[in-house]
Amino acid sequence: MSRYNMLRTGDRVIAAVSGGADSVCLFLALKELAPRLGASVAGVAHLNHKLRGAASDGDERFVAELAARHGMAFYPAEARVADAGGNLEQEARKARLNFYGRLIREGTCDSVATGHTRDDQAETVLFRILRGSGTAGMAGILPVTGKRIIRPLIETSRAEVEEFLRARGIDWREDASNRDTRFARNRIRHELLPAFEHEWNPAIRETLARMADVAQEEERWWRGKIARLARKLAVETDGGIEIRADAVAALPKAVARRLVRELMREAGGRAAGLDHVDRAIALASSARGSGCVTAPGLAVARSFEWLRFSAADVADPEPVRVEVPGRYDWVNAAVCFAVSPAGPEGKSGEPGCARLKWRGLRGVLELRGWKEGDHYRPLGQQRDQKVKEMFQKARVPSWKRSFWPIVTDGCKILWAREFGVAAELALGSDSGPSLCIWEEKQPGHESFHPRSAS
Repeated sequence: MSRYNMLRTGDRVIAAVSGGADSVCLFLALKELAPRLGASVAGVAHLNHKLRGAASDGDERFVAELAARHGMAFYPAEARVADAGGNLEQEARKARLNFYGRLIREGTCDSVATGHTRDDQAETVLFRILRGSGTAGMAGILPVTGKRIIRPLIETSRAEVEEFLRARGIDWREDASNRDTRFARNRIRHELLPAFEHEWNPAIRETLARMADVAQEEERWWRGKIARLARKLAVETDGGIEIRADAVAALPKAVARRLVRELMREAGGRAAGLDHVDRAIALASSARGSGCVTAPGLAVARSFEWLRFSAADVADPEPVRVEVPGRYDWVNAAVCFAVSPAGPEGKSGEPGCARLKWRGLRGVLELRGWKEGDHYRPLGQQRDQKVKEMFQKARVPSWKRSFWPIVTDGCKILWAREFGVAAELALGSDSGPSLCIWEEKQPGHESFHPRSAS
């Protein structure tokens, strides 16, 4: 706990207790050691997964009685993970983390301790190696996460845990599902690791745990470097993260992989694997100026010189009916409208202010994004032009187009960002009132600020 600064003076920690040997040992060790670090145990948490009927309810009663014997608050919760579909182990883990996160958010505690041991670490590292993970995966289970989950037993073996409990005459619950070899982790625990110990390396668990420790230290160094690089090269805009494709392509492969993986994670692609990362790098390096890589919940799109990382389900903005004067938020900017009565010499102090004939407008003004088929004749052009062709000439990335602010009067386009006002409504020599349109950028979208790893 001291090595990883798991508990600070004044911290309140809750022990996550399933009823098994590891978590019971965790609770008793925390109860004794937390005060020595100036912290306190705020209670015991238990999530009933409702997977084993009466046995699951028995685990909950056992943990409640353990908490009561030690005068601790008990925080129970239920999650019927079997009803969620998908991978049972993943759904159970997600439910536990959501439960622990809620306890921290609600102020019940500052951190939650789980009973992961060195054996769990070895199993996790081997599982990830078999799955084809990179060095980040080999870092295994982190001793402390950015979401304040701590693992005090991560350097303690399961055998030491059981010896600790037996020496004190302390009982624990055995979960029969831990021996069900239908689960990949149980096959690793009961079949693969014992075979490695017998035939290859008797200290395989220690070896794998040591690999995790080395990988964690390297990843800790890389995280700082990649965070600085991301702040330098990437920008957050329009609900996604953008970076120049040539900037990614120019990086050494080891750096590019880590940077792309970080941008994917920040954009919501936490299930993205090494193959997704490599395909995104290939997209950045391609001579083609367009393409897309998809991962669970994530899309990486290439358009001209840019890559964009975004959630796969980002919705297009809804059209807005405009009242003049008015100011309307639009993605990362605000579009403003006012009427100036002074003609061509009237107020136009706003930078980039476009002005049109106010008397020439007849319908209902609307602010919306680009639609396929949009066309008009901008001031200075000799003929009507498709907005799509103007996008291509200006090398506007494809993902920006549906968010591109356009003002219409009925079916007629009056103004579009960067392309200007419609020629037939441009303010000339007449002295009538004018409609002024300008944009105000909203602060906080100029750079990318990666969150800490979790």
